[in-house]
Amino acid sequence: MRRYGKHTDEDDIRTRPNRKGNRPRTNIRPKHEDAAEGMVLTVDRGRLTCLVEDRTVLAMKARELGRKAAVVGDRVALVGDLSGKKDTLARIVRIEERDSVLRRTADDDDPYERVVVANADQLAIVTALADPEPRPRLIDRCLVAAFDGGLEPLLVMTKSDLAPPDKLLELYGDLDIPYVVTSRDELENGDAADRVRRYLDGRITAFVGHSGVGKTTLVNALVPEDRRRSTGHVNAVTGRGRHTTTSALALPLTIMDGWVIDTPGVRSFGLAHIDPFRVIHAFPDLEPGTEGCPRACSHDEPDCALDAWVEEGHADPARLYSLRRLLATRERREGD
Repeated sequence: MRRYGKHTDEDDIRTRPNRKGNRPRTNIRPKHEDAAEGMVLTVDRGRLTCLVEDRTVLAMKARELGRKAAVVGDRVALVGDLSGKKDTLARIVRIEERDSVLRRTADDDDPYERVVVANADQLAIVTALADPEPRPRLIDRCLVAAFDGGLEPLLVMTKSDLAPPDKLLELYGDLDIPYVVTSRDELENGDAADRVRRYLDGRITAFVGHSGVGKTTLVNALVPEDRRRSTGHVNAVTGRGRHTTTSALALPLTIMDGWVIDTPGVRSFGLAHIDPFRVIHAFPDLEPGTEGCPRACSHDEPDCALDAWVEEGHADPARLYSLRRLLATRERREGD
């Protein structure tokens, strides 16, 4: 066995060749300071379509990002071929910090959290007044997810020609949520789109709703130059709609500044990821009253300070009822 002294010549040391013929790995990652800024428009089987300046670029996620996934609405940094030409592929090397996140789980027992949309300012909850019947529990769950994720809610009620909106408006009136009521005729002649657009200017709005409520029809009316796939129908037996949107897609509003994000129809909205103590932030008239609450107060127990806060006239009792109804939503399965 050959031994080497303290002072050896490099020529005397044998090195084992790299059988794979590639360079050894390093823990030093490039900073990509020259990366271009972009926005994720849609995700399809590991390929992400991004808007870079005025062109769309197909990209993939860099391995160095690990399991961190980019979603529609994310602001990202890209390198590589950014021409947007056919058969070219860029690389997403960084996902910027998010301003807001709309998340859900498959059900309340599922620990796996799914990010639906990032950086949206507003969540438009679309519900039909009939055919299919409105599902207040699902609306409540979407509201909780919006409040938790930092999005302002907008309630859009469709098919008012089949049923009046009075019951729903009475149920959500105390939450001070802006709303729009539309009919099928208004969707066809463009009046509904014009009324909804008033709430979209300068904002990124994600549209969510269960199948068959006319969500994608409304998005098609808002962005007629970039219509999505054909809309579906409601099954007469089950009362459920057929999924016509299979992936989230961000579309720019051309006649005003803003974006709409169409999302796949949902049949459940799990809230396993929601911290109920964050929902109170959506009730600024009630939040100061929680200072006297016991530690880890659920805001629905005998020692809750909100009861005294309301009795002293600081807030409307109906607001406290609405808060507790939303908090209880997390404990009830949709459809109960």
